[in-house]
Amino acid sequence: MPALPAPSHPGTGSDSSRLLGNHQPGYGTLRRDAEKCPMEVTGYQTKTWRVALCHTCSVLTAGLLLILFHWKPSLEVQAKCKPCALGQADWVIIRDRFGQCFTTRVRMEPLGEGSLEHHPGARLEDRRSSIAIGVSEEEESQDTIRLHEKEEKSVLRYYLFEGMRYVWLERRQAFCKVSVLDEGWTCADLHLSQAGLDQQDHNTRRKIYGPNLIEVPVKSYVRLLVEEVLNPFYIFQVFSVVLWVCDAYYYYAACIFLISTISIGLSLYETRKQSTTLQNMAKLSVGVRVHRPGGEEMVVSSADLVPGDCISLPTDGTLVPCDAVLLTGECMVNESMLTGESVPVMKTPLPGSGSAASTVYCPEEHRRHTLFCGTQVIQAKSYVGTGVLAVVTRTGFCTAKGDLISSILYPKPVSFKFYKDAVKFVLFLAVLALVGTLYSILILVRNQVPVEQIIIRALDLITVIVPPALPAAMTVGTIYAQNRLKKQGIFCISPPRINLCGKIRLVCFDKTGTLTEEGLDVWGVVPLENNHFMPIVHEPRCLPAGPLLYTLATCHTISLLRAQPIGDPVDLKMVESTGWCLEMMEEEQGELPTFQQFGTKVLAVMRPPPEEEQPRDRKHQSPVGILRRFPFSSSLQRMSVLVKLPGETSAHVCTKGAPEMVASLCRKETVPVDFSQMLRHYTTDGFRVLGLACKPLSTVTTFEETLQLQRDSVESNLTFLGFLVMKNVLKPESAPVIHLLRSASIRPVMVTGDNMLTAVNVAKGCRMVEPKERVIFINASPPGHDKPAALKFILAEHSQGEEQPEGPRQQDSCFPQPCHLALNGKSFAVVCEHFPDLLPKILLRATVFARMSPEQKAQLVCSLQELNYCVGMCGDGANDCGALKAADVGISLSEAEASVASPFTSRVANIECVPTVIREGRCSLVTSFGVFKYMALYSLVQFVSVLLLYTINTNLSDFQFLFFDLIITTTVAVLMGRTGPAQELGVERPQGALISVLVLGSLLLQTALLITVQVLSYFVTISQSWYVPLNSTVTAPQNLPNYENTVLFCITGFQYLILAVAMSKGYPFREPLYTNVLFLVVLILLFGLMIWLTLYPMGFPKTLLKLHGINDLNFKLLLLGIAVLNFFAAFVLE
Repeated sequence: MPALPAPSHPGTGSDSSRLLGNHQPGYGTLRRDAEKCPMEVTGYQTKTWRVALCHTCSVLTAGLLLILFHWKPSLEVQAKCKPCALGQADWVIIRDRFGQCFTTRVRMEPLGEGSLEHHPGARLEDRRSSIAIGVSEEEESQDTIRLHEKEEKSVLRYYLFEGMRYVWLERRQAFCKVSVLDEGWTCADLHLSQAGLDQQDHNTRRKIYGPNLIEVPVKSYVRLLVEEVLNPFYIFQVFSVVLWVCDAYYYYAACIFLISTISIGLSLYETRKQSTTLQNMAKLSVGVRVHRPGGEEMVVSSADLVPGDCISLPTDGTLVPCDAVLLTGECMVNESMLTGESVPVMKTPLPGSGSAASTVYCPEEHRRHTLFCGTQVIQAKSYVGTGVLAVVTRTGFCTAKGDLISSILYPKPVSFKFYKDAVKFVLFLAVLALVGTLYSILILVRNQVPVEQIIIRALDLITVIVPPALPAAMTVGTIYAQNRLKKQGIFCISPPRINLCGKIRLVCFDKTGTLTEEGLDVWGVVPLENNHFMPIVHEPRCLPAGPLLYTLATCHTISLLRAQPIGDPVDLKMVESTGWCLEMMEEEQGELPTFQQFGTKVLAVMRPPPEEEQPRDRKHQSPVGILRRFPFSSSLQRMSVLVKLPGETSAHVCTKGAPEMVASLCRKETVPVDFSQMLRHYTTDGFRVLGLACKPLSTVTTFEETLQLQRDSVESNLTFLGFLVMKNVLKPESAPVIHLLRSASIRPVMVTGDNMLTAVNVAKGCRMVEPKERVIFINASPPGHDKPAALKFILAEHSQGEEQPEGPRQQDSCFPQPCHLALNGKSFAVVCEHFPDLLPKILLRATVFARMSPEQKAQLVCSLQELNYCVGMCGDGANDCGALKAADVGISLSEAEASVASPFTSRVANIECVPTVIREGRCSLVTSFGVFKYMALYSLVQFVSVLLLYTINTNLSDFQFLFFDLIITTTVAVLMGRTGPAQELGVERPQGALISVLVLGSLLLQTALLITVQVLSYFVTISQSWYVPLNSTVTAPQNLPNYENTVLFCITGFQYLILAVAMSKGYPFREPLYTNVLFLVVLILLFGLMIWLTLYPMGFPKTLLKLHGINDLNFKLLLLGIAVLNFFAAFVLE
């Protein structure tokens, strides 16, 4: 949830007095950041008389009130407390952005001397005087505040919600996430924290922030059991069992009880196992070396870390126990647990001087300087004597890992129409049951049945019509689908989303690593001579010694791990193409020789290839030393290094990055005139192009001086050197899959961080854009000094020639029919901000989104969802995390078994998993529908037959109920879902709504049919010459066996099986029925059993089921005939 604006620092004279003066204490509904995250918090204060009253009522209602409170905890708070201002609340009710309500207790803790807001690095006396909880800085408000100070100065009020702490800030009159206290730290503040916190400050913060643990609650079996049994469904089960025992259905009651117990046991075991697994994944406690102000170091448990602590990292690596910012040294970090990206990332120190000093630290923006909780530091290197130091910025659930764990513990609720409709439908059945109950009461009264019997009978009907196995049966299809996906290497951590896959209408694909191969191959280098492009050089190792070759050899963030180079695949390929090799400096040995050679310390040395491997005419002898690295950042679209050659006094800067970006940083006269044409020449052929540039830095001579440099001063007035051209190969599976999706009218969209023309080329290569279809670029420019925001539509063919500004008015007419729009991140941002009414029209036609930042990818997914698309997203975990989480169905391609980034993870790293997941989703959705309709019709069949038998004052026997419910229905419902998905992906999509004309129509017609058949068979029976009426002075089971009961038993037995066949129609989303062999065998056996029971019931089964022998074979064959007719009629209706 987005935090509030950063607190102002002590000493800036904040407006807290005004805030306190005008702020209405209100009846405490605190809306935070309404537009982003409407989370409402309402305060309540406990009243003793209300609590006493609630206890009395609970006793009087025999605990029913307690069950109600268990179902709706917010009711309990409203009953026991009265609303009050948030400042005095001891309970709060929280309504989150999905409209769910939660309650939590406000806790208090004495703080002692400390205060609630301080920023790291402030002088100690400043910190002491900083704003205490109830005290404002400004003189004029001192008197109004004195009251508060007495009571509240040293009390911390906070509550815990979804693992996070929210503390009461008097200045804001609000509960804020505890991480708000460390917002607004600038880079300079963080560098000041290098001294560490003194013990007292540390203790105060430890109370405010709580322990640095990500605690996953694992409930005891008893607690889980109580919660499970108090589920409305199980309460209904208990009620039913009690009722059946009263009605002498002992065997049936015992069986259902046994099955429920087993299912509860299994579900408890599963739940407990999952939370234990998660707890083990979240548990992390290591010893950490912490600095204290006196210069001393102590080892503390990572659970005791607080923001502001300065920790030192061991050189051989460690697990990172919190989010921290690197202040000195460099680290190689494996972040695969967070991103699923297996390539280690190089982290460099946070810039702390010059213009960077005043920038506010932000974990997303300063990713390359941030160590995230739960990631593994593979190695750490210090280059200045102090060791590798980092300052803790976030702890516990506020960390990156905490965020992940909480997204698993508290997932976004999957709102799926199907489930809502299912509930409505059960209510509809309940209304039917009520009508039936009234009818049965009338009948039973007419038959002069005693009152207690009437009550039991009437209630019995309700248990007949709401099938007890319904919830279990609904999830069957999903579970089968999940297992089938697992066999194909696709793991799913959120099974309810499988049904959503069946509704997908649009899939977004990342480009690199998803549609194209992960690594890029170097195609060549385009050098410059006298400011003109030369022909491409395919072997970079043939380049002459000079700035271009040195840039290729040094401009990277590769590191050595056990003598193996590791780093970004692009960097590795680039260095490999030059043949140069990397040597890292170990601090203990080998510092001096390089020191003499370069006249200063260096981070690493690049050595030319051995002489025998070099081309004959070129001999490079001199190595190059790397002094400092500015890592790649997606917002800056470039990276740089500072290097030094032996014997030269000054250093050089080498830069590589997006060509447009690099050219804009170069001196105009060094960029060739035909820059854009050359760039277009390569990008339209689908090559990935990087620009290269350099410049000498005359002022800088030593390692220490480079650490003082500002990035923006270094990366300016460069000399353009040329292009590095890399070839990005399409994966062989991409084109067929995209073609398959398009022919099933599922729209593919490409979202990439790469160059526009490269992206369009890949889109053509993988048939997202067919050869005959046209591409139109949208170019949106933000408002300038004197001109408003503008939108231009440019046909791709014309894009190098004249641009055609199209007024947005004639927009619809100007698109040629089959056309695709393409736009980049900048234009997307402008359209979102300045042309919001055009956004939906553009999104309906746009196929390529280039140069999109990770945040924009997620924003795009949300915008598409607002147009009622069910959106799938397929990408690798690294920079697509946000989009994968935002999509209805996120599929991440990564090695990890369950990448936490998305609901689905595919082990096989290509997009063939997308149609597979969609087919499984469709199959699972249709199966859920089929099973649901089957369960509904099964209860209706039973309901009708029971009503018919009531009318003549009899009923089904105990074992007849058992036979239908367990032997027929349960086996059928469980096996029905085993049918696999259809092989081909068709154009039509399955129904998403249960309450629709089709489904309800089918149900009504089937019901009419089954009533007709049952009534018909009853009348046929009583018209027979050998028919003897039953003894209607007593009820069942005393008047069993009798003819009516036996005939209805045989007919309804067939009806259950007929419905099972009718409801498992395969085409077009599932394979035909006969492919589900087990189901087929069971159906044949059950049909055989029913025919045998109808024609020749033998001794034991006959007495057990209480069947009446019928000697008229013709009549029995007539019954079979009726069943066959019913079978065909049911089929025709479906």
